[in-house]
Amino acid sequence: MKCTNKHLVVVLFLICIMSLCGCSKKYDIPYDVDSNISAYSISAVGVSNKVNPFAKNICVVDKDVSPEKADLSLATSGGLFNKTTAETIYSKSANLRLHPASTTKIMTALLALKYGNLDDVITASKNVEIKEKGAQLCGFKEGDRATLDQVLHGLIVYSGNDAGVMIAEYVSGSVEAFAALMNEEAKAIGATNTNFTNPHGLTDEEHLTSAYDLYLIFNEALKYDKFKELLNTKEYKSTYTSKNGDAKKLDFEATNRYLTGKVDTPAGVTVIGGKTGTTEAAGACLVLYSKNEKGEEFVSVVMDSESPESLYANTSSLLSLER
Repeated sequence: MKCTNKHLVVVLFLICIMSLCGCSKKYDIPYDVDSNISAYSISAVGVSNKVNPFAKNICVVDKDVSPEKADLSLATSGGLFNKTTAETIYSKSANLRLHPASTTKIMTALLALKYGNLDDVITASKNVEIKEKGAQLCGFKEGDRATLDQVLHGLIVYSGNDAGVMIAEYVSGSVEAFAALMNEEAKAIGATNTNFTNPHGLTDEEHLTSAYDLYLIFNEALKYDKFKELLNTKEYKSTYTSKNGDAKKLDFEATNRYLTGKVDTPAGVTVIGGKTGTTEAAGACLVLYSKNEKGEEFVSVVMDSESPESLYANTSSLLSLER
């Protein structure tokens, strides 16, 4: 007996339901794109005969974890995540939305590596000449030409806000279009507590993320060897070209005090590198990549610390949990 098209559709639908749910098991997979817990906010699920949980290979945070094991009393939020075991070792208010300052540049670098070519030459527009008081600048001027590789060093090693503008306009044509791409990419990796409005992290009341989302973004960026190289660069010297064809120098030291030896790393821990960020609204922030003596990889995040000094004290408290 032949099935009608209508009957065939019903049969196929039932087969799909059975393949996803099984005959004797119940799968409870929270799904809410607007959830304030990023780990439960899945932007897309592929259809197959096997359910692959969104958080299968990443750490998950839905509450504070081991609050007594580290001292983050002088920071609003933070977390320690074991990349090797996908285990959350510590978290404090990790899903709280806060200003990220220059830790924003992690996403900017990620998109530059994903969509750019390191040898491409970028010409600076007038928008690189940021006038905001206290803004960290590499010194690029309108008409200057530098490779994406040079600009990325300015972005991550020195935390230049002008480098962020150059990358945004190179990738997307404008800061506004790049911010839309940042948000699209953040959502795709589960960072649903994030809303970016610029590529550098200068204060905007709608420019927000969380410690957990920074872990997700940083974790994604670590898939690129070039990103790890940038994080581990203690100082950088290079020459680019001015509008008039003259040679101009880039010469700067990393902002990461662990990397430059200004702050001691806890025994048994090796700091590979990280991204700092400080503004009045964000406080002092740091996202760090490190390893313990067993070779396990960790990401630590501290947000809104009271001062640079307390930031490194808070971070060292987290790093001590890696042993």
